[in-house]
Amino acid sequence: MAIVRLALASLWNRRVTAGLTVLAIALSVTLLLGVEKLRRDARNTFANTISGTDLIVGARSGAVQLLLYSVFRIGDATNNISWQSYQEIAASPDVRWTVPLSLGDSHRGFRVLGTAPEYFEHYRYRDKRRLELAKGKEFEGIFDAVLGAQVARDLQYELDDKIVLAHGAGEVSFTEHADKPFVVTGILAPTGTAVDRTIHIRLAGVEALHVDWKDGRPRRGFRISAEEVAQMDLQPTSITAFLVGLESKTAIFRAQRTIGQYRAEPLLAIIPGIALQELWDLMAVAEDALRVVSIMVVVTGLLGMLTVIWSSLEARRREMAVLRSVGARGLHIFGLFVSEAGLLALLGLVCGITFLYGAILAAAPFAEREFGLAIAFTGLDASDYALLGYIFAAALCAGCVPALRAYRVSLADGLSVRI
Repeated sequence: MAIVRLALASLWNRRVTAGLTVLAIALSVTLLLGVEKLRRDARNTFANTISGTDLIVGARSGAVQLLLYSVFRIGDATNNISWQSYQEIAASPDVRWTVPLSLGDSHRGFRVLGTAPEYFEHYRYRDKRRLELAKGKEFEGIFDAVLGAQVARDLQYELDDKIVLAHGAGEVSFTEHADKPFVVTGILAPTGTAVDRTIHIRLAGVEALHVDWKDGRPRRGFRISAEEVAQMDLQPTSITAFLVGLESKTAIFRAQRTIGQYRAEPLLAIIPGIALQELWDLMAVAEDALRVVSIMVVVTGLLGMLTVIWSSLEARRREMAVLRSVGARGLHIFGLFVSEAGLLALLGLVCGITFLYGAILAAAPFAEREFGLAIAFTGLDASDYALLGYIFAAALCAGCVPALRAYRVSLADGLSVRI
């Protein structure tokens, strides 16, 4: 303990340099732990978005692409599914329930999802939790809309407000369905998933928006009012995708194979968990690259610490000599330098953890609002503690380099004057 107290006193005597060294280590630790936490929370956010769904069916494309646009509202479908094909598959003996999904419109950067009332009954997230309404009720009329929590919060919408949807999924659209506004009838409770960033309407509402459109464009001189639309048969001709719940888990692969061999049109059925694993496999290279960059930043911080301690050796030659003259042994000198390195590293780790949670508090609302990424304010993972242990051990090893140099400096060399 005497060595530690002496090391603390020595660092305090050089507090400006020591403080900058601690700051460098702290920032590198914050970056490393931040990357690891972002990686885990991103996976958790994606994994928690859908639960209890056995299959997702869409036009034949890629499994990851189908997962992204149908569940996470990222990207667009290459093609639609005919309503007839959907009904035939939904009538299969293995199928217990289905939820149709129709995408393609938006509102001020938020995606619009056309679906059926069964969506609120069967859609599950995070360990099979049901969607709950914070305000209002589910849609009933053609022009009713149920907003996700983030949509209502960011756009400051309340019940009975009118909203105008736009054609296409971009943040800026020059083609709006201004003649057919929707009324907010419900606002969902927060889920921390893509549901929060989605505007939900009936499938009939999607058809109503496009009854006077052709080939993705409004017909010139041809307009059908909202009142006239309400009297029309608005059964959809196609949908983007649909969710499937099966009677038995043992039927998953059989149903997947049957849908893949469907002859009326090319379809793809994916198992959400397997598609998510494919997504992680695609992201593995980027995750590893970020981890390597973070480790190199930590190594740079430790090298900075080593440089600071090593460069102070010459200035501290007489200090070492005085310590030796009052009875300090070579091992005491060695322990002093290693203790200084350990203290610098320990202070850096503590400050780094503090910076990390400060950054989480500051950035979590922005990350959820802009990217839908829920960053949880939770304790460190076991792997984080392992990383901190490795960093502390590396700092001690780095401290051994100048400690060995100081150990070898003799008393006579410390008292001598170099010319």
